[in-house]
Amino acid sequence: MKEKSILILGSSSDISKAVANYFSKNGYDIFLASRKPEEMNCFIGELKNKYNVEVACYKFDVLDYKLFEGFIENLPYLPKVIISLIGDMGIQENSVSDLLLAKKIMRTNYEGPANILEMIAQKLKERNHGAIIGVSSVAGDRGRKSNYIYGSAKAAFTSYLSGLRNKLSNTNVKVITILPGFVKTSSTKNMNLPLLLTSKPEKVAKVIYDSYKNNKDVVYVGFVWKYIMIIIKLIPEFIFKKLNL
Repeated sequence: MKEKSILILGSSSDISKAVANYFSKNGYDIFLASRKPEEMNCFIGELKNKYNVEVACYKFDVLDYKLFEGFIENLPYLPKVIISLIGDMGIQENSVSDLLLAKKIMRTNYEGPANILEMIAQKLKERNHGAIIGVSSVAGDRGRKSNYIYGSAKAAFTSYLSGLRNKLSNTNVKVITILPGFVKTSSTKNMNLPLLLTSKPEKVAKVIYDSYKNNKDVVYVGFVWKYIMIIIKLIPEFIFKKLNL
């Protein structure tokens, strides 16, 4: 295992590419995991040429559980840092009217990432060295009518990471939870996001890197989100039900 190495689960999003760029810039070899690794070739070439690091992409589908063990075993080695950036926000209106779509959203945002990370966590525990970084969402801090299918899955993922962190607290394996708010990406380009509360992928990447280097536990992207969510969680239920959230 190389000390400066990272595996990014879910590598095709704007945030994932920003994370790969940021860690590459700091000398990390990059393992990418994607459902369509052939579509990552140009990006791989860019990272290699720009930062002179080793970069490779491996086929991975978070919904295909039977291939998880083979995916891990086929890696040249298990990197020092594992980041889960897997996610699918979906469309709330579609999810509540289509049970199969709702199931896919839940499995993509919670069940799949938790299962692959649990397998990886066992190997890191045996090695007694490494870090797991799970990118969840502030949407999981309290259920809202506008996105409760997605938010419920993120809530479960946040809880999973908390439990895993507690389990591994007496080892040299670090578990970090990252909680972004609004992020300006290609998947949110048609959404009317509040400018002052919206981050760019590059900021998310920096927060992830700094959180890892500083051994943090739970970090909100944009300090204001921590206090926004504290307030939201403190609103009494009888009032919260009347809010248009």
